[in-house]
Amino acid sequence: MLKIALPKGSLEEKTLELFKDADLPVYREARNYFGRIEDPRVSEVRFLRPQEIPLYVAEGYFDLGISGYDCIVENEADVEIIADLPFSRATSRPVKMVVAVPEDSNIESIEDIPEGARITTEFPNITRKFFESKSKKVRVYYSHGATEAKVPDIMDVVVDLTETGETLRRNRLKIIATILESTTKLFANRESLKDQKKAKAIEEIRTLLVGVIEARGKVLLSMNVHRDNLEKVVSVLPAMKHPTVNKLYDSDFFEIVTVAEKSSINILLPKLKEMGAEDILEIPITKIIK
Repeated sequence: MLKIALPKGSLEEKTLELFKDADLPVYREARNYFGRIEDPRVSEVRFLRPQEIPLYVAEGYFDLGISGYDCIVENEADVEIIADLPFSRATSRPVKMVVAVPEDSNIESIEDIPEGARITTEFPNITRKFFESKSKKVRVYYSHGATEAKVPDIMDVVVDLTETGETLRRNRLKIIATILESTTKLFANRESLKDQKKAKAIEEIRTLLVGVIEARGKVLLSMNVHRDNLEKVVSVLPAMKHPTVNKLYDSDFFEIVTVAEKSSINILLPKLKEMGAEDILEIPITKIIK
């Protein structure tokens, strides 16, 4: 039923891991652009460059796609973004599309860039619109990679994606502006969403993928607490809504169940034990369906 376009390259490994964790493993032979998901809702899986996927989904060649927000904007793709997929809530950060110049340059802001400056980028549409919005006349050149290597002898300015800025610094470039922030998106063809059967399948796939994202970086905690310590233990517990508290049969003890961030467990568990919690269990979570 659904045709899905998945990104090859830097996003490929994390995307395949996400689908596997969502119980939608993708099967394919090495270096094959076609894959399959053994699920009645999915009829075709194709691996494409992330830069191309938004346009192909918008044109109806695919019902669903995964790519960066920057690729959607660059293609001016008329798609419906249905989920943010940061892959790991504990570690992921948006990538930034930035304007950078040589570190020894006197340019400190967009206003300092001279008229007619040569700009190299893999995102010419976004770059042109950005500088037009600043009333700055520049010359934009499409880059086929190694964008930062073209400055300063061939080009004057770089517009590129960065997560930490480290690659730019290694190439003696400094950031003077941020154009946009980008994360990985799950998006759908608008006409597919008007089809009742496809829309239902799309929502079910979205639910599974987002459920995995929500669960990453979280664990389930279960513990037993005597009634005398119940209130103080509950007062320090994190919870998505409220902790679940159940009285144990024929006992003065209660079972408490809650969800906690994995990153805080090393601090939380000793504190809970100190407050009287017993038989504490830390349980991995694979999905959280809201």
